[in-house]
Amino acid sequence: MDYKGYLIDLDGTMFRGEEVIEGAKQFIDLLNDRDIPYLFITNNATYTMKMIVDKLNRLDLKATEHNILTSAMATAKYIKDKNDQARCYVIGETGLVKAIENEGLIVTDKHCDYVIVGLDRQITYEKLAKACLLIREGAKFIVTNKDAAIPTELGLMPGNGAIASSIEVSTGIEPIIIGKPESIIMTEAIKKIGISKQDVLMIGDNYETDIKAGIHASIDTLMVLTGYSTREDLKLVEVQPTFVMENLLEWIEKGFDKVAT
Repeated sequence: MDYKGYLIDLDGTMFRGEEVIEGAKQFIDLLNDRDIPYLFITNNATYTMKMIVDKLNRLDLKATEHNILTSAMATAKYIKDKNDQARCYVIGETGLVKAIENEGLIVTDKHCDYVIVGLDRQITYEKLAKACLLIREGAKFIVTNKDAAIPTELGLMPGNGAIASSIEVSTGIEPIIIGKPESIIMTEAIKKIGISKQDVLMIGDNYETDIKAGIHASIDTLMVLTGYSTREDLKLVEVQPTFVMENLLEWIEKGFDKVAT
């Protein structure tokens, strides 16, 4: 349990909307006090790095841009490695568009190499139709993540998976998925945090994304019961998280604080 670094989910683990989750501040303060590196790794592609840092700091959760990896950032890096002049049709919000542009890729709706789909809370039929047409013309279909729902202070809201599924059903094309639980974002996360897998713990609230991401990457996992998944859900899965805690306060009391000195 003496981990040298942490990969930490945001929505449902650190906060719900504008509400800080119990134990989140105490845990991040301990990591900073003890100079233990951490990386927030989120499937949320709607925010830029600056927007995430500003939100975390507003909620009194210390972070800089060095602590952030989003599915939007991982998507942009993945595409640039394949084609640094790629033309991309983007369904998504500011975080995804900026990530694509920051890598020097072209955002357009004509003659596209890629159709990229992230959470878009202003989604329209016209956007979905355009994506389907471009994919049928030969554009590769990429999805930042397939989260079915996202936790908010009001409850679980539709996630990007709900949007992406409609395009997949219409076109019959299975997308390349970048975010958790897939390996693409985890490979980028390990590279960015700079610590061996065996010394890193993945923390999250969603078994299907956060915990499976750690399992698939051979990284130990801590599931906190503060967001999406429940103890009842765990009765239905074969591979269990390494640890299950009510929240990060319990991790501090039962695990972290006994070894991270």
